[in-house]
Amino acid sequence: MVKQRRVRAHSCCAAVAPFCCRRGSLKTLTEPAIFARETSCDCRAPHEKLTIAQARRGTPVDRPVRVYADGIFDLFHSGHARALMQAKNLFPNTYLIVGVCSDELTHKYKGFTVMTEQERYEALRHCRYVDEVLRDAPWTLTPEFLEKHKIDFVAHDDIPYSSAGSEDVYKHIKEAGMFVPTQRTEGISTSDLITRIVRDYDVYARRNLQRGYTAKELNVSYINEKKYRLQNQVDRMKEKVRTVEEKSKHFVYRVEEKSHDLIQKWEEKSREFIGNFLELFGPDGTWKQVFQERSGRMLSYALSPRESPCNSPPRELSPLRSPSPPSPPARWHNARPSPPTSPKGASASMSSMSEGDEDEK
Repeated sequence: MVKQRRVRAHSCCAAVAPFCCRRGSLKTLTEPAIFARETSCDCRAPHEKLTIAQARRGTPVDRPVRVYADGIFDLFHSGHARALMQAKNLFPNTYLIVGVCSDELTHKYKGFTVMTEQERYEALRHCRYVDEVLRDAPWTLTPEFLEKHKIDFVAHDDIPYSSAGSEDVYKHIKEAGMFVPTQRTEGISTSDLITRIVRDYDVYARRNLQRGYTAKELNVSYINEKKYRLQNQVDRMKEKVRTVEEKSKHFVYRVEEKSHDLIQKWEEKSREFIGNFLELFGPDGTWKQVFQERSGRMLSYALSPRESPCNSPPRELSPLRSPSPPSPPARWHNARPSPPTSPKGASASMSSMSEGDEDEK
């Protein structure tokens, strides 16, 4: 969505275009505010003096209320913009003129500036609340200056501004009933920004040396230049070490996370193994039942042996005569009878041989 705002009134009091300066007229913001000429009010009618009550009621209807705000606006920041926003919204129909003092006046009465006057002019031209920028604004507002630019009211914060030998340069404006106060933004000012730069000078000098500025451009001595460059190298090494530490911490965290998972899985497997072992070898386990069944079978076999087959003939033994062990088979072919030691032995052996032949026959 394109940002819109009121039409800037180059000729804010022109009767032919009374609606150009009204709040309802809108146009696209594509151009900065204009620079003031000798006077930006071309109305030939006498400039009527307004009271604050009349201006807040929206009168006069044929022209906007011309409000003037001046300042140095060095290092233009949000505090400046908020003050101009308040000045712009003081009345229902406001034409805001912003006066910016030159470098010569500022250096004479206040001190050295960071930005040049041209840079400060351009910063104000690109603020959305500004309708007109007046260059080389006077340090003290005279009645002639107010009449020349047809200024109805002057907007500034209500704190007495002592400068150029005066306790308050806006004292006569307040006495004339033309002063409208605005509120300062706490926590930010040009002095605060400069204090930050002075406090952290070494940091900014090292940063700009690293970006390519020379020591001469930064008004840095040779020794300080070498010191800053060495500090930059040390900072780079610290950054590398910090990066390695972060990566190491991340790696250790991942290892710990995986180790925790492995330990958890190992515990689960251990519990499963112990459960299976107890189920198998425990007091009421499966292995005990199997062992008991096998023991019972073996005991039953020992107590009741198998019976002999029915078709085997029974062997009757004499109760008075035990069976003699079988005699070893006779070896007829190779065995040679030992010679008898006596004639009675020889006759006995011969008779036994004859009985054996008869048996074979």
